Amino acid sequence: MPYKRKERCKNPWIGQVRKNGTQIKQSFTSKKEALRWEVEEKRKIAQQLVPLKTHTISLGELAIKYLNFSKSKHSLKTYQEKRRCLKRLFTCFKKETPVNGIDIYQVLTFLQEQNDSRSGNAANKDRKHLIAAWNWGVKYLSIPTTNHFASVDRFSETRKPRYVPPLKDFWKAYDAAHTDQDRTMLLCYLHLAARRSEVFDLIWDDIDFNEKQVRLYSQKNKDGSREACWLPMTNELHDELYSMKKESSENDFVFLDSQTGFRYYQRRHWMKNICHRAGVKHFGMHAIRHMTASILAQAGAPMIDIQTILRHGNLRTTEIYIRRLTPMRSSLNLLPQKQKTT
Repeated sequence: MPYKRKERCKNPWIGQVRKNGTQIKQSFTSKKEALRWEVEEKRKIAQQLVPLKTHTISLGELAIKYLNFSKSKHSLKTYQEKRRCLKRLFTCFKKETPVNGIDIYQVLTFLQEQNDSRSGNAANKDRKHLIAAWNWGVKYLSIPTTNHFASVDRFSETRKPRYVPPLKDFWKAYDAAHTDQDRTMLLCYLHLAARRSEVFDLIWDDIDFNEKQVRLYSQKNKDGSREACWLPMTNELHDELYSMKKESSENDFVFLDSQTGFRYYQRRHWMKNICHRAGVKHFGMHAIRHMTASILAQAGAPMIDIQTILRHGNLRTTEIYIRRLTPMRSSLNLLPQKQKTT
């Protein structure tokens, strides 16, 4: 409450408030002014003491908004991985759960279940995707900054080396493919060391038959952008693609799903079925990429050529790769030609 000084002065009334343990005073000409000042100061202090309300949304809302972002930002494979991860999350958490309503033990329980039922590697992948989703929510949706998914330690992993087939098994699988298109696709993986999606994404404009080169797009950058790289074609791959081009329709994509008439987004069990018909141990499309690198290294191809062919590390501009086409062509020609199985 205000009080009045005993001595006579111009501003005899003193208003007083306590802030952070310190007494703050100010003089006024009247008690009414001093009282009004005290009320206003106490109101300001009270506002400062009230914590800012955290914008609360549900886990389901966070998942929907983040997946919408991921769909336009990341590759289809990454988007699908994140979607499956969030689907698993909702076997443990209700979609209506507020983002500030989960604790670190619940998160640990969920990730521990993934470790026990699947593997440590699988749990760590889910952990990585959930950390990214939460950090995105902190940045764009103002959810709590405490990321419990990041607070949980990584799980131990037992990684098995990727199975790389012997060359003879590749050619057996090649011969077991049902169509010319499938055989050409397999040859693309072998002679371009391409990733699965890079072959699926191929359009005819990416193939320069005159210069015997193919343009592949890699989506390995953190910002989700795609980067182009030109690779020379071997004579055999050139001839097979040229034969396909002469018989193709007006569709832009090189490889089309015969059932839908559209480009491929995935080919579930395709390699598994081919390997089964060929009577060889199952290997995937990415294993062919490893096999190509192994063949080139064993044949003595320069490591700089192998790195460029595989498009590892930070890719430079397309012009840099065009300048390397001639020396790389001799390296790619080390790749084996078709063989007849016995």
